[in-house]
Amino acid sequence: MFESVEDVQQRFRGAKYIANRRISTVVFLAERMGRPVLIEGPAGVGKTELAKTLSDVSERPLIRLQCYEGLDEGKALYEWKYAKQLLYTQLLRERIGELIADAPSLPDAVVKIAGQDDAFFSFRFLSPRPLLNAILAERPVVLLVDEIDKAEPEFEAFLLEVLSDFQVSVPELGTIRAKHIPLVVLTSNNARELSDGLKRRCLHLFIDFPAPAEELEIIRLKVPEISEQLAGAVVAAVQKIRAMDLRKPPSVSESLDWARSLVILNAQRLDPEMVESTLTMLVKYEKDLERVRGALDKVLAP
Repeated sequence: MFESVEDVQQRFRGAKYIANRRISTVVFLAERMGRPVLIEGPAGVGKTELAKTLSDVSERPLIRLQCYEGLDEGKALYEWKYAKQLLYTQLLRERIGELIADAPSLPDAVVKIAGQDDAFFSFRFLSPRPLLNAILAERPVVLLVDEIDKAEPEFEAFLLEVLSDFQVSVPELGTIRAKHIPLVVLTSNNARELSDGLKRRCLHLFIDFPAPAEELEIIRLKVPEISEQLAGAVVAAVQKIRAMDLRKPPSVSESLDWARSLVILNAQRLDPEMVESTLTMLVKYEKDLERVRGALDKVLAP
């Protein structure tokens, strides 16, 4: 898929994702080694976007499993369509009656009905969820397991088994093996510590807030309408705001939203009035807003 690390960098850049040497190297190795990538880092630094970009440049469909508290195997893997099974049972009750008509006893009738399990526990009545969709896919896919840190450790252990063998067992259907090993990207915002087993299974990548020069490059690439001078001022202000003691420092995606809003408002430079009126694009908590407003002179100082 990728010829070299440089090829990864160029193709990601063509898809408007700035992948530095470290990111490109991990992506290249993950594809060559067939290993999942675990990306950790603050929210909004481009972890999910990396998976989407990988899907884009590799021309592989993206299958996304969004993790949350309470996620279990059934919601991630498959569920039976019980309502459809019940409907078919009602529609076919006459045939079922004929089937058991000559059964001499109730146990014999149960045995006869049990012999028809294959009719009701087949792929016709199976509703695949993201993990099974990735395994059943007829062509290679990118599987994004987003925010794995929000799921319980028990689900993480189950996921580790799936990622080890790329096969699952459905009791009524047997073992189902992946037709194509998917490219797997897991993301974590570090809400909890992940297991050593999962980290061992994956290639690890930490993405932090970008350095000023890299963030300037991202804004210039994603918001080409912005002037170089205003983009530089945005980056300088964002870097100072991130250094403050805030509940949630502004992410890269919020920096981009701020830059886009300034372009829409036809701003030529950052002044206190403009920053004050657009600060909610960047800072999301009231106490954080108060803190930044109280330090605007420092934020806008050259």
